[in-house]
Amino acid sequence: MQNIKNIIFDYGNVIFDIDFRIAQASFQKLGIVDIENFFAHKAHNQLFDDFETGAISPAEFREGIRKAANKPELTDAQIDDAWNSLLIGTHQQNHNLLLAVKEKYRTFLLSNNNEIHYDWIINYLKTTFELNNYDDYFEKAYFSQHMKLRKPNTNIFEQVLKDNNLNPSETLFIDDSPQHIEGAKKVGLNTLLMTEKPAQLESFLKANGIL
Repeated sequence: MQNIKNIIFDYGNVIFDIDFRIAQASFQKLGIVDIENFFAHKAHNQLFDDFETGAISPAEFREGIRKAANKPELTDAQIDDAWNSLLIGTHQQNHNLLLAVKEKYRTFLLSNNNEIHYDWIINYLKTTFELNNYDDYFEKAYFSQHMKLRKPNTNIFEQVLKDNNLNPSETLFIDDSPQHIEGAKKVGLNTLLMTEKPAQLESFLKANGIL
């Protein structure tokens, strides 16, 4: 791609495999009905937005799940296991790839995340790859629960641009969610909708002229 100097990567289903259908099935087993309205890729209950922006604590999130399932007896572990079931994993080849991309561009991570998932992922990186975090792979990693903002709202993109003095016309945003792509376009970012699985990230970047 011409004139691109900076790349902002989404995490889930761009670098790291996630599967919303597994979490949907897990929540249904807990007793939650009308799962497509409660939790899906394109829309979900306000509970998830609040958790991803740090507006509520893990304890409050779990209580919200108990109320939605109408099962006050659900344990923290049952809820966490159901919620974390969507997290599949990533590949060493993608870590190597991110280092190669970082040599050519200023790179950033921008993820809608939450405290329960974040803790699981950090533990996964330590036990699987002996990594403490993503500091070596990006100039900076941004997570919604730390920023108190979330995609697709324009203010989260504006903050990343401002913090790092990025020109949106020289910056590419890669995400697998069409609604997040639309939010990024509103602030002038170049965008690319991820249409492959994370295992194909390298071929996807090459096909789109990034590498």
